[in-house]
Amino acid sequence: MRRRPNASIVANPVLVGAVTILVVLVAVFLAYNANNGLPFVPTRQLQVDLTNASNLVRGNDVREGGFRIGVVDDIKPIRLPGGAVGAQLVLKLDKGHGKIPVDSNVTIRPRSALGLKYVELTRGHARDVFADGGTVPAAQTHEEVQLDDLFSTFDAKTRRANQLVLQGFGDALAGRGTDLNLTLERLPSLLGHLAPVAHNLADRQTQLPRFFSGLGRAAATLAPVAGVQAKLLGDAATTFAALSQSKTALQDTIAKSPSTLDVSTDSLRAQRPFLDHTAALSVDLNTAARELRGALPDINPALETGTPVLRRSVALNKQLEGAMRALHGLAVAPTTNQALRGLNATVDTLNPMVRYLGPYQTVCDYWNYWWTFVAEHFGEADAYGYAQRAMLNSNGIQDNGLASTGAVNFANGKNYLPPSSVRGSVEYLHGQAYGAAIDSTGKADCENGQRGYPQGRLASNAVDPNYYVALAPHSPGDQGPTYAGRAQVPAGETFQREPSINPAP
Repeated sequence: MRRRPNASIVANPVLVGAVTILVVLVAVFLAYNANNGLPFVPTRQLQVDLTNASNLVRGNDVREGGFRIGVVDDIKPIRLPGGAVGAQLVLKLDKGHGKIPVDSNVTIRPRSALGLKYVELTRGHARDVFADGGTVPAAQTHEEVQLDDLFSTFDAKTRRANQLVLQGFGDALAGRGTDLNLTLERLPSLLGHLAPVAHNLADRQTQLPRFFSGLGRAAATLAPVAGVQAKLLGDAATTFAALSQSKTALQDTIAKSPSTLDVSTDSLRAQRPFLDHTAALSVDLNTAARELRGALPDINPALETGTPVLRRSVALNKQLEGAMRALHGLAVAPTTNQALRGLNATVDTLNPMVRYLGPYQTVCDYWNYWWTFVAEHFGEADAYGYAQRAMLNSNGIQDNGLASTGAVNFANGKNYLPPSSVRGSVEYLHGQAYGAAIDSTGKADCENGQRGYPQGRLASNAVDPNYYVALAPHSPGDQGPTYAGRAQVPAGETFQREPSINPAP
């Protein structure tokens, strides 16, 4: 009996086709699920709360230190603890990379300029780890500024301008490879010489910031006359064109320039001391110039006001010429000296008076008080209109009183008739003339009008002690200022309490 030979598996076309289809299906399955991780690989799940998912999509990588350790399996909206709406990522992480400490941080980073993102996991150092399915709080996450957010800050006009700038840079570098090579070849020697130059520029004594600030101020000064400068350059072109037409004159000018420069050199040598002093003066003027800048707001209006006045001062000077002549005549007149001596005597007489009377106004304000209440002096109504109040006063009946006639002594309440009390009280002489305005130290002692009538004897020992009268010019103590007065003589004012013709000490 003949044995049947063993058939090879590749000899069966049906079996080969079935195996091929199976391999293709497995490859397609693996490729389809590549973004979700390879099948049959053990994983753990970690949730991450974010305030903004930053355009992440399912399947984006999860990386640690640049290596892929998982994928984003799902993204869903959630409400964060503060009430705001955020996103929650569901991450599938390979178990082979260990457990994640609870103090780990998560950052969303761009993977390319086309908008692809990935999740970067920065592992912490805590001993506690997230359980499988644990959640990283939003406080431990961070979203970088995305390129699309950056580019969206520019409007369409700015974006178009950026495109043109980049295109211009490209055109500037296109076809210039040889020039770039030469530049790179010569840069070392240039940079070698650049080091001491940069050192000098960085030195404080160079004062490079002041140079640029000076350039800025110069540009700001020239800005208002930019049109004039442009016209000047245009006119200069015309001038140079004219010079080119007269070559002989230009040659003669150039020929004479050396001798002219020699004279200028000698002149500058003589001017050097003046320039040195000018430089020192400029340094001294720096402080004044800095103060002038702050004072200009006050000086400018004064100059604007003073300019018209200065123009009118020419006519004023002509008018003053006659006045000056008259003044000169007055000065040389023989009677002028006599008048001045008489004025000195007048001043010597008035000074004690002013020192005595001045405090009555400056401290007690009596002049204003007198005019304030003088109208009330004629304000008592009667059958015919108004009468003086003082004429309507009545007095009680006593010896030597105001209502009696033939008084021979002071009013001292002698023989007062009580039935006449409706006409007035008992009268005692109050003859305190020349009430003071201040005390000897200049403090307010405004006696008149506010001290009232002292009750009791206020007289010198020369007066009979049986008289109950007040004759001393000053009441004991300071009466203080009036309602609108002040407590002390103003600073700088001389004063004296008693009238005197003696000059001030």
